[in-house]
Amino acid sequence: MGGAATGCGGRATTHHKPGTSHEQASGNVGTLLTTGDSAGHKLREVPSQGAPEVQLALRPDSEDGWNLQLSVKNFRFTPDSTGGAALPGAGHAHLELDGRKIARLYGPWFHLPAAQVPDGAHTLTVRLYADDHTAWAVSGKPVEGTAQLTAPAPGSSGGHSHGEAPSQPPTPGQAQAEADRTVTITVRDGKVSPAPARTELRRGERIALRVTSDRADTLHVHGYDKELALPAGQEATLILTADRTGLFEVETHESRLVLTQLLVR
Repeated sequence: MGGAATGCGGRATTHHKPGTSHEQASGNVGTLLTTGDSAGHKLREVPSQGAPEVQLALRPDSEDGWNLQLSVKNFRFTPDSTGGAALPGAGHAHLELDGRKIARLYGPWFHLPAAQVPDGAHTLTVRLYADDHTAWAVSGKPVEGTAQLTAPAPGSSGGHSHGEAPSQPPTPGQAQAEADRTVTITVRDGKVSPAPARTELRRGERIALRVTSDRADTLHVHGYDKELALPAGQEATLILTADRTGLFEVETHESRLVLTQLLVR
């Protein structure tokens, strides 16, 4: 996923082109159907022969949550061209928990924190999309894979090899204790406070991004492929180890707001 870092400097590489909708970006691969997927993205029908395929597997992480692996066929992840024209067998994926989108994926691996999964049985779904945000489809159905996940109740040892209960969202004090730096950001009425600036880090430092948004959204750290669901009106915290050098944008997907830039030396 090294290519994701190079795409951080240009806005057009991470979203659809300015002035176009998700479905208006050009692309003549397959047939654009009038029907859409559960999220409202139009389906891009292609023949079954050579069509993209995806399977989803997961296993508990030794420290927290689960590690998800996407096994794809006739498909490649293209984070640097997201927002461009639909190219054969290329694009990205969406991850849904019980039908609710929780992340956009630009590679075959994703860590799902336990804090994002309520107790009980759930269905995880990954769906493949073209660069223009249309959903790849075969026979009128989106190309997707599913897996079942059961999150243990607090205090139980299920799902974690070391017997600990799944972690809860860190409190401000916990986040500060677990990180070398803490950045607190508020999004309200389409404005970011404090104003976006660069946050300088040394390689290996851990940073806690504490974000409160007045609308439901998704935080994304470009170059690290880290995402975090932002519930409306609730603070959410992402703790990240800055193990890559470079300049990386932190932004919201739906509102397309830059929250800060991480400069890692």
